[in-house]
Amino acid sequence: MKRILLAVAVLALVVACGSSGAPEQSKSNATAVAGGPDGEKIYKQYCVTCHGLYGDMGASGAHDLTKSQLPLEERIAVITKGRNTMTGFESILDEARIQAVAEYVVKLRK
Repeated sequence: MKRILLAVAVLALVVACGSSGAPEQSKSNATAVAGGPDGEKIYKQYCVTCHGLYGDMGASGAHDLTKSQLPLEERIAVITKGRNTMTGFESILDEARIQAVAEYVVKLRK
């Protein structure tokens, strides 16, 4: 019984990390005051479930973003296409929002 509950909990986390929610709503709500996408807000909406608020939670096998040395271009590619258990966000977020998240994630490095 414990194994079944654990499997269900892990499955729920995996689904939550890759959940698209309401893509149209997120595209309209994730805009900064300056008119560009707000990477922090998008990160908190889609990424915090697995990566945590500070990027170091590691749920469902998520990489510790505080230790990541990926250049910006590779971060954009990972967010766009996904990697390992991470779902790609190309069908959910446009290029500007993906870039905003990638730029925000750089700020999480320690």
